[in-house]
Amino acid sequence: MGLKEGLDKAGRDVKDTANEAKHRVIAENERAKRKTLGDEMTLPEKGESTWNEGKNRTQAEIDKTKREVRDSTSR
Repeated sequence: MGLKEGLDKAGRDVKDTANEAKHRVIAENERAKRKTLGDEMTLPEKGESTWNEGKNRTQAEIDKTKREVRDSTSR
């Protein structure tokens, strides 16, 4: 792998790592919101919060997988 390819890969890894962390924080905030508000949230609000948590966890896993695939194919 040349210098340019290495730098491009590193840049993509940093971006994916940052996106993964962002999605995990958002997911944890949704969980904390449900735990904190509890019965004050309506059923639709709880459902939307649960859906948002799942969506963000999935997006975090996608970012992690992109990084892992890139690492396994660049060897």
